[in-house]
Amino acid sequence: MTGSQQASNAEASPVALVTGAAGGIGRRVVDRLAAQGMTVVAVDRSADASKELRSVPGRVTIVQGDVAVAADVERIVADTERDIGPIDYLVNAVGILRVGDVVDLPDADWEEMFAVNTGGVFRMIRAVVSRMVVRQRGAIVTVSSNAARTPRASMSAYSASKAAATMLAKCAALEVAKYGIRCNIVSPGSTRTEMLRVSWENQDRADATIAGVPDKFRLGIPLGRIAEPDDIVDAVEFLLSDRARHITMQELTVDGGATLGI
Repeated sequence: MTGSQQASNAEASPVALVTGAAGGIGRRVVDRLAAQGMTVVAVDRSADASKELRSVPGRVTIVQGDVAVAADVERIVADTERDIGPIDYLVNAVGILRVGDVVDLPDADWEEMFAVNTGGVFRMIRAVVSRMVVRQRGAIVTVSSNAARTPRASMSAYSASKAAATMLAKCAALEVAKYGIRCNIVSPGSTRTEMLRVSWENQDRADATIAGVPDKFRLGIPLGRIAEPDDIVDAVEFLLSDRARHITMQELTVDGGATLGI
């Protein structure tokens, strides 16, 4: 493992593992948790993207790995537990988007989105929870999407993969509640990240997103703004904290009302 700073075993602080750590939301999760004094293991499959994480102050260890690969996930979790300390918190912030209508979507795009968005969550929860149950403590937040419950044109695979990840997280929460482990979901709407720019095809479509796109059967955003990554991180931080100690199996949607509370 390499990182801007590594925590020694002698310096006991909560350990948080964050996937998709170089992405817009994942990066801000790393910033926020590190600022709280946690030891953060920041996981991303992109070596170039992870370089940006080196500037994060605090106890941050950067790990390159692919959550779509079971061996990578087991290595990351085992190395963290051995070299850094027991994992107290897991944030599944990883996610990829490939757009395209069902009739045009290549098999490779469908399979990659499920391998990362759903399979990555499954593999990481399985590896981390197997350690947490022994300690009978821990909190997990999975970043899903409001598209998991609302049909989106040209986003069938993404929506389906996020819907599967959402239900996976809820089922896991039910299974591990008896061990004192909490699992919750944060489902963002349109958020100013690279993923949103990809869906806009690198054009500024903020006004249309806020107003709605009738020909795509897409409602607008009642609060009249695109979310910033910190809006999502606020919800993640809350659900990890002791303020949410009696909350599990829940989905918190942060989309400015775009899905009308459904």
